[in-house]
Amino acid sequence: MKVLKSLSIFAPLLMTSIARAEGDVFMPPGATEVATQVDSIYSFLLWSSLISFVLVVGGMLYFVYKYRRTNPNQKSAYITHNHALEFLWSFIPFVIFMFVFAWGWYVYDQERSFPADSLEVHVFAKKWDWKFVYKNGKESVSSVDANNNPVPAELVVPLGRHVKLIMASTKINEASNDPNDRAVIHSFFVPAFRIKQDVVPGRNTVLGFKADKLGDFFVFCAEYCGGGHSLMRAKVRVVSQEDYEKWLASEGSANLSLADKGRALYAAKACIGCHSLNGTRGVGPSYKGLWGRVEEMSNGQKLTVDEAYIRESILEPNAKIVAGFPSGVMPVFKGQVTEEDITALIEFIKTVK
Repeated sequence: MKVLKSLSIFAPLLMTSIARAEGDVFMPPGATEVATQVDSIYSFLLWSSLISFVLVVGGMLYFVYKYRRTNPNQKSAYITHNHALEFLWSFIPFVIFMFVFAWGWYVYDQERSFPADSLEVHVFAKKWDWKFVYKNGKESVSSVDANNNPVPAELVVPLGRHVKLIMASTKINEASNDPNDRAVIHSFFVPAFRIKQDVVPGRNTVLGFKADKLGDFFVFCAEYCGGGHSLMRAKVRVVSQEDYEKWLASEGSANLSLADKGRALYAAKACIGCHSLNGTRGVGPSYKGLWGRVEEMSNGQKLTVDEAYIRESILEPNAKIVAGFPSGVMPVFKGQVTEEDITALIEFIKTVK
């Protein structure tokens, strides 16, 4: 009976905790549709866990009391299998698990789907700061106010528009040979959006969202990245489309867009000698219409030309050779170009149609 009394005290506490979870005590108020869906899954798991707990523990306590031994000579009745009951207590949890899996997969797929008209922003993570670069070349970096207080970098985005973040990890100084200055793993985490994605050295990762509330939302690094990890913060500022366009054209915008920088690198790095812009076949594939095309490799593998493919082709050109083109011709640019150079070249290739 003491156990039943303890259960009667514990159950209301658990119910209160669940109610608070739905009231955004455990998580900040959601600011995207995906956040609302994640919260719904979270609440469903809490409620189903409570119901399962009550059924299992409550049932156990009931049977312990009902079928307790009343005298030392009492013998237990011979009990055979109940196949229907055994099937149900296995099948019903299986159905619930598969339902949660399908629900979670649907939400995950929404997070990983990027419409063609998404606003693309490049994110560079380094110890211990974030930098946001827009297609027109404008950069948003951390600063210091008049009172010498740090001001985190701001990712400014318009309300109600899909945003695609293309992220890379860099060194503090790209030209440095200091072994202590190296790119490390970070993780871009916006609690109010319920999204998180690792930023990994040597590759591009992507993340998307569509904010449906105006305001400022904190960004944290959710992967330990060294001594300044806890200070690696930024902010997402969601504004109206009109205010976004004004901000994008405001003071601080770069003279050259990312695509223009990439065009300059195309000539400076001698890409022009092997890759045409008009579709003419050269030593290497033409850049005309290259972005998004499916290419067949010399080993028969078919790949879509995206950020990851172009990045690898610049740094390790012999890793994947397009069928019909020679290998060992293009020089290796690893260590000769920065992450921002690669980003600019990718944006330039996207414009060659």
